[in-house]
Amino acid sequence: MPKPTPPHAERLAGLLRKSQERLASSLNADSPTQHVMAGFSEAYRAWLESVTAKPQTLLDLQGRYMQEQMNLWMRAFQPEPKGAEPARPAPDKRFSAPEWNDLPLFRYYRDSYLLTSQMMMQAVEEADMDDETKRRMRFFMRQYLDAAAPSNYLATNPEALKAALESGGKSVEEGMKNLVADMEKGRISMTDEAAFEVGRNIATTKGAVVFENDLIQLIQYDPLTPKVHKRPLVMVPPCINKYYIMDLQPENSLVRYAIEQGHTVFMVSWRNVKPPLDKLTWDDYLEMGVMAAIDEAIAITGADKANALGFCIGGTLLASALAVLARKRRKPVASLTLMTALLEFTDVGEIRVYIDRNFVEKREKKLAKGGIVPGAELASAFSSLRANDLVWSYVVSNYLKGQQPPAFDLLYWNGDSTNLPGPMYAYYLRSTYQDNQLVQPDALTMCGVPVDLGKVDMPAFVFAAREDHIVPWKAGYESARHLGGKVTFVLGASGHIAGSINPAAKGKRSHWVNDGVGPDADKWFAQAKEVPGSWWVPWSKWLAPFGGPMVAARRKLGDARHRPLEPAPGRYVKERAEIVK
Repeated sequence: MPKPTPPHAERLAGLLRKSQERLASSLNADSPTQHVMAGFSEAYRAWLESVTAKPQTLLDLQGRYMQEQMNLWMRAFQPEPKGAEPARPAPDKRFSAPEWNDLPLFRYYRDSYLLTSQMMMQAVEEADMDDETKRRMRFFMRQYLDAAAPSNYLATNPEALKAALESGGKSVEEGMKNLVADMEKGRISMTDEAAFEVGRNIATTKGAVVFENDLIQLIQYDPLTPKVHKRPLVMVPPCINKYYIMDLQPENSLVRYAIEQGHTVFMVSWRNVKPPLDKLTWDDYLEMGVMAAIDEAIAITGADKANALGFCIGGTLLASALAVLARKRRKPVASLTLMTALLEFTDVGEIRVYIDRNFVEKREKKLAKGGIVPGAELASAFSSLRANDLVWSYVVSNYLKGQQPPAFDLLYWNGDSTNLPGPMYAYYLRSTYQDNQLVQPDALTMCGVPVDLGKVDMPAFVFAAREDHIVPWKAGYESARHLGGKVTFVLGASGHIAGSINPAAKGKRSHWVNDGVGPDADKWFAQAKEVPGSWWVPWSKWLAPFGGPMVAARRKLGDARHRPLEPAPGRYVKERAEIVK
């Protein structure tokens, strides 16, 4: 199979070099990427010292590797009987196309890469290193191996070469155009962004902004039932993303589902901060964000209390705010729902490689008096945890094959990040990920009072997702155990987003239930019952009794003091994160 013409290859290589240079120049010394690269260098040195200290183990590993490589080379160029199963089936979707098995050279590329990956990861596992160093080395070895996959490069990807040949080089040309466009945007395109518009075909549930301050807009949604629960439901989404993950399109909108169950739903829409809001603190997010939303929702509906739901860091903020209010002898919330939220930060998964004491101290020093933490920085860190799915698959399809990414609402949301104020972000890192103080009674002072999650004693429904790479489910389970009220814990299938946004009407996936929430997560799971369908159904049944009496749905949103300011979704959610230089 012929290779693309040299001019195409040279232009593509040149563009790749420029994009790498641009990326490198945009990273400051205190960014997670720069910090972790320094940490990787330290881990790499420790790993080399360990493997060289055990020469026999290294020799045994090398011997097995060389023997396997020889076997692969000999097998790769032996013709396979017609209709026979592949000698080594591709174990992942990167190599699922028939070209990887039909062509001997590329079959060897694939199998050699897989063998090398296996051996390199084994070498990491057999090294004598402390847990933190091994975790970092394991992560970066996998990052390196993912990047080195033959599927990521034009010359070693038979699918991309076939596309180039069949299109007369058009796919390479289109790939370069896609690369240039993404360089201008500063991120890899995951979806057709022109296909979506907030308020037009996503975030379309009808409602109005009934309150706003410098940090949030509070949206009240139109009722969809003739009668509604007296108590409102206040939703607190993550402040590092836009709220409309909970209201993408009608068929997968948690907002719409809750309204259909007779709840008057209020949504917090966080501002995409920029100076002078870059000096806002964690306390500001509690007071101006969570507490303000709860108070205004209660005032508008005339209810005695509200029900409250927090998603991801929105759940951390919500629980913190309720702990502050409890210390001040205020309990305006009847029930608490936490979706994939961390309160206990011992086990935070692989994101730990980005956070250690040295990094936190540097960030605190830089951000203490203000500054913006770019949303793109946080998005890149989370994407790297699933690099094959969220980075390299798009490099292959967009740049090597010259394809346009399909329209996908969830991926549009994923690219619509939110900037955070430096002091708030630094406090969050220090108090939770680094020092894990939120679960230590009275260890933290927020809004002028010490906080204790044990005083958050209203009934709680806590949801975690079994394959969540951001909030490991056992960490979500352990977090639930620090609340002071009766806890109902439900475990859903899939990951952080797909597990959470799982529409009840579609009947997809399953969830696990178990009445007891004891000290052992594994024991809880072993005794849990698997139930087909969405976790939204048991959550709705659990929530209903806390909604209060049913009353006639209001014809108008807001009240005399809260006249609608603008239609939902409001202008705050439409503000795009600016690239901070």
